[in-house]
Amino acid sequence: MSSIKSLRERNELGYANPLHDYVSANEVNLVHDHSHSAEDSLEKNHEHVKETTDEESKAQSTGIVGKARGLLRRNKWVWGLFWGLFFTSWWLSIIIQDKHRHKWLIPTILWGCIMLRIISWYSPILYWIFHKAQKVWYFGSDFIYKCIPNHNHRMAVGALITIATMMVATFVPTETQYSKRSDRAISFFGVCVALFGLWATSVNRAAVRWQTVIGGMLMQYIIALFVLRTKAGYDIFNFISTLARELLGFAKDGVAFVTNTEVSQLGMFFFTVLPAVIFFVSFVHIWFYFGVMQWAVGKFAYFFYWTLRVSGAEAVNAAAAPFIGIGESAILIKNLLPYLTKAEIHQIMCSGFATISGSVLVAYIGLGVNPQALVSSCVMSIPASLAVSKLRYPETEHSVSAGKMEILGNGEEDEATRPRNVLQAFSNGATLGLIIAATIMTQCLCIIGLVALINSLLTWFGNFWNIKNLTLELMASYLLYPVAWLLGAPKDELLLISQLMATKIIQNEFNGYLMLMNDEPYTSMSKRGLMIATYSLCGFANFGSVGTQVGVLGTLAPTKLKEIAELVMSALFTGAISTLLSTAVASMVIHDLSNFSVTGTTSN
Repeated sequence: MSSIKSLRERNELGYANPLHDYVSANEVNLVHDHSHSAEDSLEKNHEHVKETTDEESKAQSTGIVGKARGLLRRNKWVWGLFWGLFFTSWWLSIIIQDKHRHKWLIPTILWGCIMLRIISWYSPILYWIFHKAQKVWYFGSDFIYKCIPNHNHRMAVGALITIATMMVATFVPTETQYSKRSDRAISFFGVCVALFGLWATSVNRAAVRWQTVIGGMLMQYIIALFVLRTKAGYDIFNFISTLARELLGFAKDGVAFVTNTEVSQLGMFFFTVLPAVIFFVSFVHIWFYFGVMQWAVGKFAYFFYWTLRVSGAEAVNAAAAPFIGIGESAILIKNLLPYLTKAEIHQIMCSGFATISGSVLVAYIGLGVNPQALVSSCVMSIPASLAVSKLRYPETEHSVSAGKMEILGNGEEDEATRPRNVLQAFSNGATLGLIIAATIMTQCLCIIGLVALINSLLTWFGNFWNIKNLTLELMASYLLYPVAWLLGAPKDELLLISQLMATKIIQNEFNGYLMLMNDEPYTSMSKRGLMIATYSLCGFANFGSVGTQVGVLGTLAPTKLKEIAELVMSALFTGAISTLLSTAVASMVIHDLSNFSVTGTTSN
């Protein structure tokens, strides 16, 4: 009742909701005329829901399950103490034993996260820490504002600090057989060329928000330093990649049950890659059911939203894209899609093109692609995609999600289709995984066949000009030859890497990785060349994904279909640049490829 009364008072005073601009005057008058009847119905519904809830709570309070829940609520601290002691003893056993002590980093991080979570159930210590961190951040920001009151001067200082940081960390370390200073200089020059090209082709250079661009590039570089230069970063990403490899082993158990053990060990696309995709998608749905995925995406999104000053919709989508892919990440902001600005639409599509999803990441690991390179490229592409999209297509409109974030529960608003338990969620995920695997298989089949047809016609046409083997990939590879040089690739492997990038853009990255892992002379490239090729292929920026982007977003927001079709090619170009920026930054930072293996092996 109080909420209804406050709503009536706000309506009488003329307050507008955030979507008021999108409602016509006639609709507003209609709502005003029927406000009293609507409030009466709301009151009745509220009373009915309250009675139903009371009945359900009474029913749940009886029986074994209800008594167990009540006991758990009354003695919550006992469970927290039990799990705290359990994980502390587990961590201490690792530290005490000599044979496990060298593996202390990952268990310590897990133990610390678990203990913080348990403590936060009973004490607002995490919020206190974050509040203090924000106060320190704001204090430093205020100090800078007072010292440099002019906005343009502050941005110039920030850019100089970022450039100085990148140059010192790039050129001061000694040379190795995998990383010469001349190669690093070429990669650094490539980053500058890419950023200048995006600025020169920007739709509104005067509206560029340089804070997002500078912060995104600095964040991408720091992530690369952490992963490729520090042992802690290597261990963390190696742990993640090991989990992904072991996930393939569990999928192989299912293949062995359906066929036999010998078939499950075959290195065939159908028996290795597709089952891993199905199992991974179904496994992720368990995370969705328990809210783990929404929690993780929300934390990532809040970090980028707070540091890079992007809208809530952009932060959520960019953080979710590397985990769940193009379509599912858009579903998380389904309620906001009809009200997105052009810059937000461009950014959302750019994030999808700049990285790959978790399901196909597992598939590429199944092919033998290095998992650490894939995971680090995905994480690096999050801030990079935000930076380059805001440089290419800056925000000039008012966003309804500016200053707030909304994440849809698990993409299912309809109560009738919401999973009732974890087994139903797992089953729904298996069904969706089958659809995704079938889509991957049919797209590869059709795209490879179509490209082969076009190449056959081009070859026939080129023979009359004495041009042998004229194909789309051949033409694109020569166009991308300078790009491969700007990435810092070895000189004798420039054409090979440009051919792989051409295959990725014209067909898809899957075919590019197949060539990289199976075909000569790609398998015989140097470690540096293989590393650059692995990073440069890690993205959905290809013509096949254009249809996916337009189809998914157009279905979820049909009123924005015209803007989506208008912006998709620009987003494709920008997403490809984002992936190449991650490649160039990795080429600048990489120091020792003997520990950071370039090609992974499929776990048995």
